[in-house]
Amino acid sequence: MTRSTLFPRRTAVAAIVTAAALALTACGTTEAPNDKSSSGDRIVLRDATGARITLDGPATRVVGTEWNVVENLVSLGVDPVGAADVKGYQAWSSAVPLDNEPKDIGTRGEPSVDTVAALAPDLIVATTDLSSAAVKQLGKIAPVLEVRAADASDQIEQMFTNLELIAKATGTSATASSIRKHFDTTIAEGTTAIEQAGLSGARFAFADGYVDANQVTVRAYTAGSLIGDVTSALGLKNAWSMQGDKAYGIATTDVEGLTTLGDVQFMYIDNGADDQDPFADALADNAVWTSLPFVQDGAVHRLPDGIWMFGGPATMEAYVHAVVSALTE
Repeated sequence: MTRSTLFPRRTAVAAIVTAAALALTACGTTEAPNDKSSSGDRIVLRDATGARITLDGPATRVVGTEWNVVENLVSLGVDPVGAADVKGYQAWSSAVPLDNEPKDIGTRGEPSVDTVAALAPDLIVATTDLSSAAVKQLGKIAPVLEVRAADASDQIEQMFTNLELIAKATGTSATASSIRKHFDTTIAEGTTAIEQAGLSGARFAFADGYVDANQVTVRAYTAGSLIGDVTSALGLKNAWSMQGDKAYGIATTDVEGLTTLGDVQFMYIDNGADDQDPFADALADNAVWTSLPFVQDGAVHRLPDGIWMFGGPATMEAYVHAVVSALTE
């Protein structure tokens, strides 16, 4: 598995989403059914695309086409009957392990329509990164609920908007409220730990990288990324000055681009996606890397595997614990 397959399925990771997609509302809402004869159990939703989704009742047989929606389902207590790239999820989102053995429906970018149809789902949850052609095909099987893949203007709120929309569709809104409260508590406790360690306002830089033809490409998680927002919520200051894309807040640079960071706490997650660690191994003898202040100061932290940088609240809680542990212990 190459590192490029680990990111949300997009034409390019740092691609700017289209103006039409950006104009779509990020809020999922419930509506009262217009049909007066409708059952009281009927659920009517507006998803991230503005599409009206009608369910006869809380969905129980649910398929997830992206890892973060699968994580949200599991966190809400809904075991998906199908999920995209199950093996990849188990490696990269192990912070929220599957409680069942969902059928693998194929890749996150191209789910198998036949496999999904055989599962007879009553709901398919996708993100706005999935192609319209795929959504149209899946829509012939069951209602497709699309949540916005990401929003660099406020990633944390978007994360919870997605969770709450999925919760409404599955009748688990009370659980979603509990998840948010737990996340807020985790952030508060992490902030206190950072303060007590005298690190409030300390500069950080989170990145990941991959090796191609002996060259290391670095992905910077800027102030508009989910990782950046969560880390900043702990009272740390994002040192990346470059602007990321409007969806994920990701920018691309190289090892020379790291020279602009200065004194920072440098953090990354590798998960063994490549044959070698892009920083500790591939750059071990690189003169630019070894001259960086944070490398010389021993302020490079490889965080634990199994934390997907685009996950949901539970994964971000695992990330918070990893950051606090790396910086304070």
